[in-house]
Amino acid sequence: MKTRSRLVLIGLIMLAVIGAVGWFVGSHNIAILDPKGTIALQEKNLIVLALGLSLIVVIPVFILVFGFAWRYREDNHKAKYSPNLDHNVVAETIWWLVPSALILVLAVITWRSSHSLDPYKPLVSNVAPITIQVVALDWRWLFIYPQEHVATVGYFRIPDKTPVNFEVTADAPMNSFWIPQLGGQIYAMPGMSTQLHLEADTPGSYDGSSANISGVGFSGMTFTAQSSSMSDYKTWLASAERSNQQLTVAAYSQLAKPSKNTARLTYSGVASGLYNGILGKYMPGGMMMAGLSQ
Repeated sequence: MKTRSRLVLIGLIMLAVIGAVGWFVGSHNIAILDPKGTIALQEKNLIVLALGLSLIVVIPVFILVFGFAWRYREDNHKAKYSPNLDHNVVAETIWWLVPSALILVLAVITWRSSHSLDPYKPLVSNVAPITIQVVALDWRWLFIYPQEHVATVGYFRIPDKTPVNFEVTADAPMNSFWIPQLGGQIYAMPGMSTQLHLEADTPGSYDGSSANISGVGFSGMTFTAQSSSMSDYKTWLASAERSNQQLTVAAYSQLAKPSKNTARLTYSGVASGLYNGILGKYMPGGMMMAGLSQ
């Protein structure tokens, strides 16, 4: 009776832990589990699939751990001593074959998903994409719309159901650009322009952040990705074009200085070739922004 009570207690504890985890996941907004874009949805499905396959090995292992600990406890004199169990052909076949098969399956999934979710791969859509150039600064994010000739700091606006081609660099220590509900992170590195292609399926505001510790202002290096209908996006674009702030080379030089928790900014004009000039600063010989229009 005492043994049965202990088993029931262990079972109740395990159920309580599972219930607590389920409650936490269900009642808290975990961004990567609440995708709002096609890329993020595929990444979530990949995480869930990999986790599910891993549990095929993990769950039996934990059951055996508790089972062996209970069966071969010090006061259980009925447990059979089996010193040659490690030479059991059936047991060794199971614990080598099953994990090996899972690793093979995960390898195939990894290979296929690495190509299908390549951040440099443009999204297929009947809608023309927009381009946003992203610059990681100390400690804020600058977003440049090269075709619309506007720029923002701390936020950006995009139309929903429209592919967005991000070109990402840094004019500060290496960083990482991440919007969990829209897709995975991509590194922002000085002198290098990386690419990321995302799309928001529905209107909304999605939190973005720096995913790479970059100094004392790292915790405040956040931004908002605002998705709206195309008509609302065009309305916002028209208002941005009326901003009285201009992102000249001189204004950018001030913006690039280290600063924490910067307010959101909108610029109605951007110095011609600014993004390429930022890249050129870190090239051999360093163009140092030379030749850019004011």
